[in-house]
Amino acid sequence: MLNKYPLWKNLLILVVVALAFIYAAPNLYPPDAAIQVTPARAGAEMSAATLNNVRKALDEAEISYFGEEVNGSTALLRLESADAQLPAKAAIQRKLGDEFVVALNLAPTTPDWLVDLGAGPMTLGLDLSGGVHFLMEVDMDEYVSGRIKNYREDLRTSLRQEDIKYRRVVVEGNKVRLSFRQEALRSEARTFINRNYPGEFLPQEEEVDGNFDLILMLTEQKIRDFEDYALKQNLMTLRNRVNELGVAEPLVQRQGRNRIVVELPGVQDTAEAKKILGKAANLEFRLEAEPGASRFATEEYSFRDNQNRTARLEKKVITTGDSVTNASSGFDENSFPQVNISLDSKGAARMTQVTKKAVQRRMAVLFVERKPKTTYEMVDGVEQPKTIQVVEKSIISLATIQSVLGSSFRITGLQSAEANELALLLRSGALAAPMDFVEERTVGPSLGAENIEMGARSVMAGLALVLIAMLVFYRAFGLIANIALAVNLVLLVALMSIIGATLTLPGIAGIVLTVGMAVDANVLIFSRIREELKNGRSPQQAIHEGYDRAFLTIFDANLTTLIVAVILFAVGTGPVKGFAVTLSFGILTSMFTAIMVTRAMTNLLYGGRRVERLSIGGKA
Repeated sequence: MLNKYPLWKNLLILVVVALAFIYAAPNLYPPDAAIQVTPARAGAEMSAATLNNVRKALDEAEISYFGEEVNGSTALLRLESADAQLPAKAAIQRKLGDEFVVALNLAPTTPDWLVDLGAGPMTLGLDLSGGVHFLMEVDMDEYVSGRIKNYREDLRTSLRQEDIKYRRVVVEGNKVRLSFRQEALRSEARTFINRNYPGEFLPQEEEVDGNFDLILMLTEQKIRDFEDYALKQNLMTLRNRVNELGVAEPLVQRQGRNRIVVELPGVQDTAEAKKILGKAANLEFRLEAEPGASRFATEEYSFRDNQNRTARLEKKVITTGDSVTNASSGFDENSFPQVNISLDSKGAARMTQVTKKAVQRRMAVLFVERKPKTTYEMVDGVEQPKTIQVVEKSIISLATIQSVLGSSFRITGLQSAEANELALLLRSGALAAPMDFVEERTVGPSLGAENIEMGARSVMAGLALVLIAMLVFYRAFGLIANIALAVNLVLLVALMSIIGATLTLPGIAGIVLTVGMAVDANVLIFSRIREELKNGRSPQQAIHEGYDRAFLTIFDANLTTLIVAVILFAVGTGPVKGFAVTLSFGILTSMFTAIMVTRAMTNLLYGGRRVERLSIGGKA
């Protein structure tokens, strides 16, 4: 029988449409503007006193809030207005100081029954949902200084291996000074350095206090090479860390000679972002100093979990977190948190070399962290905040070496949250050079709401014009196309919500384009039905031929557009990707609704019965 779908096909279409409405529904529940307070140090708990100070800060600033939630170490307070977020953040941060991270957040309002089904709203881009914009500056002076200190250690080792006797090797600013008792030794050292470090130094000779000194200054080209390496390494590390955060469509790119721009759409919660991105956390593995060791060769550090407990460590570093190739958190046989470490070949060789001679001695794992500290100073009679960077080193583990260590071992003595954070930082890579936040902008959700409203208006205007045109030109069939068009929008939103695609302003432009393209297929089908009627076909035959013969044309046209969209997604970035995503999904959903859904409705309306005339406009 012509124009009759089997029951299973009608049920399949009905199920798909019903699921689309369910998974598109969370987008009807906009999130609440909120403030999140988290301890700066992982593993710390949110105390009642801290929570009371948060309330007091908001009350003093006359900011209304509701829906107070505490989950472990995190407190979340929903605000009456998005405009109150930035004032609330400033008031709470001033009250709590640097020991807590105060961040803007968007608290979800999706009903629990939808959440239980795995439904959630679409991810919105920076231009819609707001987010954070960081401008980070690489501390090149600190990095170059560290490289020069590495040269000092390498030169000491190399000269000893070459049996070139020196009096001392010291760092003076951005130079390394080597002192010798004889001029011949200095000449021999200079020849060795020129051969093994070509183009890296500008050597100068001096005679001071009876010593024959060789002063090594880095060349400008070598300094630029170091800076380029540091910036590229930091770019790669930041991208890895952003991936660990799970942010959709982030932007991490170089700006100038020593700056990096990071944009994180949807991250109104900057607490986790700043903690992970800005933390120049690293590890140093050192042996505990032996009794009677010179105080000039040792340093004293306190333990991370007990500031009153200290230990003296050798200044000489066995290896650092830069040699870590993989790190994962887990639990030992006693269910205590641990971090499993894997080293590269260089780090493993160094670890084996040192621990081979240090069995039964204790080795410390030193946690090195660069942290911002806020101070306040008077500027023109107004107290202004000023942020400085401080480096803190503390011992997280001091354990006896039971056997020779190699490329794999474990670190214990951490809390669970600290173990997870340390593993993430090491796994994503250490920053080659420390970085400072020189600019932080929060794109508020009010801007996003305005953009969403303007985008929604454009979609509604385009949709309204299309609906009216289809009704005028195609009557009952136009109504069928209009219903399918509405279903198409629901399917598109549901699909983007399910796979976690990011909606941006260009993405909304893609939806507007999809609205126009979605009816193209129906125009082709309906025009074909009209032609078949003019050629003397019966209404049932005209419907059948119209859908069947228009299919190949529709498929070819949409396939070529889909190929272009895929290419745009593959080679484009940022806004171009957002446009390509919505266009691709729109093509797929429009083909389904224009061919399958409209055919099902047409079959229900006209199929399986005698029809004298079709309400399709024209002269049919």
